[in-house]
Amino acid sequence: MVSVASKADLEMLEQKPYEHVVTARSVPEFLTRAASEYGDNIALTWLRDADPATPAVHVSYAELLDGVRRAANLFHRLGIGEGDAVAIMAPNLPETQFALWGAEWAGSAFPLNVLLEVDHAASLVRAANAKVLVAFGPHAQLPIWQRALEVAERAGVALVAIGAEGANGAPALNRLLQDERGDCLDFERPLARDTSAALFHTGGTTGAPKLARHLHGNQVHTSWSASLYYGLGPQDVLFNPFPVFHVAGAFVYGSSAFVTGARQVLPPPLGMRDAGFASRLWDFVEREAVTVMCCVPTTLAMILQTARPETGHIPVRLFLTGGSPLPTGLADAVEQRFDRPVRNILGMTECAGLISVEPAGGPRTPGSTGLRLPFTEVEAVDAGPDGADISRPCREGETGVIVVRGPHVGPGYTDTSRNPGTFEGGWLITGDLGHVDGEGRVFVTGRAKDVIIRGAHNIDPSVIEEAMSRHPDVEMCAAVGLPDRHAGEVPVAYVVLKPGATATEAELLEHARPNIPEPPARPRAVTVLDQMPLTAIGKIFKPALRRMATEQAFRDALGNVEAEGPAVTVEEWGGQMRVVVSVRSAADRESVAGALSGYAVPYEIVVAGDTHQ
Repeated sequence: MVSVASKADLEMLEQKPYEHVVTARSVPEFLTRAASEYGDNIALTWLRDADPATPAVHVSYAELLDGVRRAANLFHRLGIGEGDAVAIMAPNLPETQFALWGAEWAGSAFPLNVLLEVDHAASLVRAANAKVLVAFGPHAQLPIWQRALEVAERAGVALVAIGAEGANGAPALNRLLQDERGDCLDFERPLARDTSAALFHTGGTTGAPKLARHLHGNQVHTSWSASLYYGLGPQDVLFNPFPVFHVAGAFVYGSSAFVTGARQVLPPPLGMRDAGFASRLWDFVEREAVTVMCCVPTTLAMILQTARPETGHIPVRLFLTGGSPLPTGLADAVEQRFDRPVRNILGMTECAGLISVEPAGGPRTPGSTGLRLPFTEVEAVDAGPDGADISRPCREGETGVIVVRGPHVGPGYTDTSRNPGTFEGGWLITGDLGHVDGEGRVFVTGRAKDVIIRGAHNIDPSVIEEAMSRHPDVEMCAAVGLPDRHAGEVPVAYVVLKPGATATEAELLEHARPNIPEPPARPRAVTVLDQMPLTAIGKIFKPALRRMATEQAFRDALGNVEAEGPAVTVEEWGGQMRVVVSVRSAADRESVAGALSGYAVPYEIVVAGDTHQ
């Protein structure tokens, strides 16, 4: 595979016809090629629990292709065809991979967030035209199965269990697969680049979740481009902690491994929410010889705290991160600690997960999310007041709304009435503010859309605001992200009460929670304000609320620090928010730095009287 490290490399690659460079037409085709060339190589390693002494489950490429073919034949026999979907509610396990790619071969896959409330999930399953629901069976710490039973009943779909056979007589996927052929398909469904492959639900920023359509060609382009920019080979081992209902788990760090026969290491069912596993992460990295660590910035911050202090030989050659902004200070700290590069990524569900990547073979540029993918266009445009005018491109370095088009951009939402403002004239309007420099690097400096990013999951604040506003005492409400050392951001709400109203913050929180279908979107806290910050034309001014939330988060983090009154100031810096913490001595700096470790918000600690900042 060719190497891309610069804009010049990218342009040289693009001199060849696309079909001569990207020859695969589907992810199953990548799997078929990998099984032919690397059949005995391990494709998947599943860590069953948080104990390093527990043997892992290994699946070779030959076994993976066999399982995917069996799943495709099973789903076809269960009535899945063109226009039908298989819904999947499960952590990223080997059987989940069989179901995901098998569903794409037979019809379409529809991975579901395992935390969705039953009513919400059932409505999505119906909207996706799913006929089968594959769900993780009974588990002591993950209540997926009980939800799945209710979802299947309300949506009227057949239920299949991953793991042991579930309650109510639902059959186990493994047992069903034993009765299917794994050497070939029992049906014909040629997979072309424009064949439907999957549906992914996304909260977006306009209310209820939307179902974004993926074609096989979209997924191929993301998978191939990612593998190219990461410099993957059959010797690489990727740690992939993301679920398959997130495009990062499925494609950005998932199917990208299939392109060159690399191996994925999948965490235990709870993933990075398993505190025991997270505390022993480095043991697993060493045991499995992980070469590429895939994570969000908060995981990078955790690695700084939990990894072993010695920086001699480590198997990791590359840290990849995306999903939320990467603070330069955090990237610097990881590179200094481990002498390994950190590279940033920008993506969206609607384009199979990737817009730009900092190539492993090139330098890291602070603030950059890297180069556009090959054979694509990324521009900043002066989008106008409605955010949908893509006819006015910005100059190099000029801030505008980031837009993208290319082979990875999907055809839109299943409900086409929701396309305007996001899909316009072949362009995907990201909603991110930023610019493209003379070297072709993409920079994101803010948000045109008020999305809250929890982990790598987008939360639409309007869902919170609408639920909160149903309380009869609420006159005005706004939701923003509160910095969090584990999730990056968590939602919080600010409200102004009607004159004479007496509702408490606890009452408002209790009122809103049942009306927010997705638990991660439920606000952690509600704050009642005397007055809402407004713009000159009377709109809620959310940057002021974000500054308020950020200041509160940092003050809370410093509450128990034995320092002489650290002062917290939140300010705008280069188009982004920055926190400055002032302390009185170098000794105070050390204690404050320890208290703030893990926050992905850009911050600086200054000692009073210092001239160097």
